[in-house]
Amino acid sequence: MRLGEFSHVPVIDVAAVVNHTAERVQIAEQIGTACRECGFFYIVGHGIDEALCQRLETLSRQFFAQTQRQKMQIAMSRGGRAWRGYFPVGRELTSGRPDRKEGLYFGAELPLDHPAVRAGTPLHGPNLFPDIPGFRETVLRYLDVLSGLGQALMSGISLGLGLDQDYFRQRYTRAPLILLRVFNYPHADPAADGATTWGVGEHTDYGLLTILRQDDTGGLQVKSRSRWIDAPPISESFLCNIGDMLERLTRGMYRSTPHRVLNTSARDRLSCPFFFDPGFEAQMLPVESLSNDAVMNDAGQRWDHASVHEFSGTYGDYLLKKISKVFPELRDEVL
Repeated sequence: MRLGEFSHVPVIDVAAVVNHTAERVQIAEQIGTACRECGFFYIVGHGIDEALCQRLETLSRQFFAQTQRQKMQIAMSRGGRAWRGYFPVGRELTSGRPDRKEGLYFGAELPLDHPAVRAGTPLHGPNLFPDIPGFRETVLRYLDVLSGLGQALMSGISLGLGLDQDYFRQRYTRAPLILLRVFNYPHADPAADGATTWGVGEHTDYGLLTILRQDDTGGLQVKSRSRWIDAPPISESFLCNIGDMLERLTRGMYRSTPHRVLNTSARDRLSCPFFFDPGFEAQMLPVESLSNDAVMNDAGQRWDHASVHEFSGTYGDYLLKKISKVFPELRDEVL
């Protein structure tokens, strides 16, 4: 298979990695192959309670069914530097264009007296939760178990690279920056003028690893070298993809693959991407033991015309530059 050309996203049973059994090395090799060839892979055998996922979906639909006035009670403008809360359709931008989606942002629940919050560190602080019974408890539980899954998957990625299984935890994710986004993509409007309005346009994710739970609507596409590949929902699975910083750390051996969403169905689409990323202050230095002669200035080939291999600094530096473009109206509050 030529690098960048693929016809489907592989499905990997990660039980051995999650449960730390002897077969984890073989599974890590499967993960490594997926990361090199397409940057995406489904996971089953992950051990996450399906009832918890269903509860999050039910409560999220309940939230999005409210009036706009009710939803704006937890608007992101009220979250300040923590970058939490709700945004309406069209307020988040991709490549400068409004997305056709609304959403909720959640992260690690930190009290106001936490040192990072007291220091005014962006993206750290308390969450804004809707006044819906069980919502807060469900989100916090989901954040906890997905963080554990993220650590387990990163150990598999470490092994797949021939590194110690704790390589990434020790250097980057001892205190990971986690973010749960709950997105609602409105259903297709038959009265529209025919112009395509993407739920979210072509983009790559910023950090290490994204673990996505999507409903059964469909609409997600992943970019192969010469065409777009559908990534349809698979029951009780998660869809994982690597981000810009994992591409940088692996010197381009693993790919941060562009993807996009277009909801053409007659109903709303719900998705819950969980981002498991490096700590805010972690220095993004490539793995010394890895070499890749193919690494070069690839800006001209990327969707955003910016090479991740030219970046230097902390993950926080990288992320804040991205945020200023995604939510320009909140720039002064976050930066």
